[in-house]
Amino acid sequence: MSENPAIPSPPAELPGDVAPPVLAEVVRSGFVEGRHRGSMVLLAADGSVQAALGDVTVPVFPRSANKPMQAAGVLRAGLELTGERLALAAASHSGEDFHLDLVRKMLAEHGLSAARLQCPPDLPLDRVEAEAYLAAGGVRDRVAMNCSGKHTAMLAAAALRGWPAESYLDPDHPLQRLIREVVEEAAGERVAAVGVDGCGAPLMAISLTGLARAFRSFVLAPPDSAERRVADAMRAHPEYVAGTRRHDTHLMRALPGTLSKMGAEAVQATALPDGRALAFKIEDGATRALGPVLARALTLLGVNPEVASPIGRTPLLGGGREVGELRPTF
Repeated sequence: MSENPAIPSPPAELPGDVAPPVLAEVVRSGFVEGRHRGSMVLLAADGSVQAALGDVTVPVFPRSANKPMQAAGVLRAGLELTGERLALAAASHSGEDFHLDLVRKMLAEHGLSAARLQCPPDLPLDRVEAEAYLAAGGVRDRVAMNCSGKHTAMLAAAALRGWPAESYLDPDHPLQRLIREVVEEAAGERVAAVGVDGCGAPLMAISLTGLARAFRSFVLAPPDSAERRVADAMRAHPEYVAGTRRHDTHLMRALPGTLSKMGAEAVQATALPDGRALAFKIEDGATRALGPVLARALTLLGVNPEVASPIGRTPLLGGGREVGELRPTF
């Protein structure tokens, strides 16, 4: 009988490695059953660092929190988008009917077909919408994918400029090089790495401090700039940026002039109209921690707790009733 294979030793901890601080804890029936670690930076109105938890200078993938910069790159390429269309170009939409209808309209307006989109076929991001979509006979589709607005805008920009449409997601494509310029200008630092996002688009790594600076720069940009146009469209039409049941939508409605965008793997960036800003990432990627951590961070920036509290509630259920919560620890 052969021996069992040896169990590999866990990797040694690298010198200097320090676990990020706990930003939120999971409390069930009065018992702490889990913790979410992460890093966070808060910027004062003048752009200085007001507070930092963890290392906020190392690069992270902002995931969809990069979308405002991508939308600004599309505008710089010459594509004319305004209002709901521009908000949708910067969106991680929930897949509600009004999202899908506008994506289809945008494709038709630019003479494009959904088959040319290079985002993967998917179901609506919002669970309620996904259930309704499936009940109505829907199947995984590129238009239903939460990044379809961004991909439609990118494809339309490439077509407008006569750039290769089949390679619009290549990091060396003229459009993606233009987007990289926007990211680096807004963040005030060089892109540290380029990966592939869940939707297939190039994903550019910057620090959390750079991400907060980028959002701050968008809300303070000159009114006729691409950056300000994106910020204004997102703030005027937050339901197109996210959805009717999403915390970014609530926040941009409850605090006029605020720009807010989450990203996968539990990334969040938010800027208030006077330049105060924040960015954080939950280390384990648990998006359930976003709301409580964001609500607490906003109060530290001086936002009225009553405004932030609706996004901070994340109850835990047991037997169909509330038996605990996920709460911030800072």
